[in-house]
Amino acid sequence: MSNWQWSQVNRGFQVLSRSGTEYFFPRPVSLLVRVRDGVDSLAHKSPSRFAILVFSALIMVFTVLFSLPIASADRAITPLHDAVFTAVSVICVTGLATVDMATHWSPFGNILVFVGVNIGGIGVLTLASLMGLVISRRLGLRAKLMAASDSNPSRIHAGPVNEGQTVRLGEVGSLLLTVAISAIVIEIAVAGLLFPRMLQAGVPLGEAFWHSFYYAAMAFTNTGFNPNIGGLAPFADDYWFLGALMIGVFLGSLGFPVIYAFARGWRRPRRWSVHVKLTLVTTVALMVFGMVLYIVLEFDNPNTFGSLNAGDTIFQSLFMSVMTRSGGFATIEISDLNGSSLLLSDMLMFIGGGSASTAGGIKVTTLAILFLAAFAEARGKQEMEAFGRRIPSDILRLSVSVVLWGATTVAVASILILHISKQPFDLVLFDVISAFATCGLSTGLTGDLPPEGVYVMAATMFMGRVGTVTLAAALAASHSRQLFKRPEERPIVG
Repeated sequence: MSNWQWSQVNRGFQVLSRSGTEYFFPRPVSLLVRVRDGVDSLAHKSPSRFAILVFSALIMVFTVLFSLPIASADRAITPLHDAVFTAVSVICVTGLATVDMATHWSPFGNILVFVGVNIGGIGVLTLASLMGLVISRRLGLRAKLMAASDSNPSRIHAGPVNEGQTVRLGEVGSLLLTVAISAIVIEIAVAGLLFPRMLQAGVPLGEAFWHSFYYAAMAFTNTGFNPNIGGLAPFADDYWFLGALMIGVFLGSLGFPVIYAFARGWRRPRRWSVHVKLTLVTTVALMVFGMVLYIVLEFDNPNTFGSLNAGDTIFQSLFMSVMTRSGGFATIEISDLNGSSLLLSDMLMFIGGGSASTAGGIKVTTLAILFLAAFAEARGKQEMEAFGRRIPSDILRLSVSVVLWGATTVAVASILILHISKQPFDLVLFDVISAFATCGLSTGLTGDLPPEGVYVMAATMFMGRVGTVTLAAALAASHSRQLFKRPEERPIVG
């Protein structure tokens, strides 16, 4: 073998040569390179499936961590269904719980909750893009497409679009930077507002510091977990504290593309995209709409706002309106609401917040598109228009699909929970929609469910957070082009 010589060549081969004869052998590949190539291959075949796989893997990892004795306060192993549900609720930034979040978890478990909601809050496809960037050390076209799909799911179906696109591919790198910076800055700012109020309330220094950042993370990610036993009860009359939580929830529910638009030029609203304008207008309209209706429906309810004066009723109604959009915090017992208010809350939760935000639901832009379509039809126009721009019909089809899949998910989950729990329909519907919309408010039903009901609610949360559009795209084997048109015939509608 002394005359044999090894030499390296490109394209992953090495050569063994002797007397002019060359033999090609595959060059050994490191584990990191294999992982990177596997990730790149999966992302190429289906970015949506890759994102769902990443989210599922995170849930499994956190399930194992929450099951460890070190994660619980009494050092006992947390039952599997509770660990699974907590992991899904944390990664899907929902806020529902089957255990007492303030007492069940140890400091290590609480740190897992804090880290998990921040990971889950940045979004499915954005998370996949960031992981791809870490592994491959570059942000290629596929990663940009995945991140852009998280800012606008219509890319999954329609591909690149022109000026109407919320975030262009050339700006995706800046968007990812905005995601990271905005999350850090907003949470620090909200924590800075909460910290002195906790000190004034007599909370010890170290606990106040930790709880202020915990509350800030739960507000911005629209999760709603409480770190103390009394929940918001000690601060139910502290409007500075509640106002800071509302600011965090509001900013988190707008969506990173809207925050990115603010960062680029908040003084030039004329240059904002239609998406930004629709999100802002619809969000504010729903906040005011919810506040007014809560005042009307609850002003005479002695268990909620009936004993409050006019100013307190207005503020608490505004707080409730903001939190039902996905925030998850509450200063009252949800089960004390009138049936009409529960139904109003169902509607607000199902709508949720902005696209590519930490909020859930079908998104405010989806609702806006449906109303624009109805207005266009009522006026006899063939095209939808908003803020001087024409909205293509494929966006309407996508909006209808989102609502239909969302309603189907809620209906199926409600039937299963009704059969399992035998509880009243209004309570079941509220908690199911809260799970689907990743809101976190509860009538108390979720905590009393048997293990099979817990798994149904966990699946509902996963469906709601992953997103019906992303999930539908992942289940489709490929996007086929139809090269022909069938004869047209109009069925009777309405």
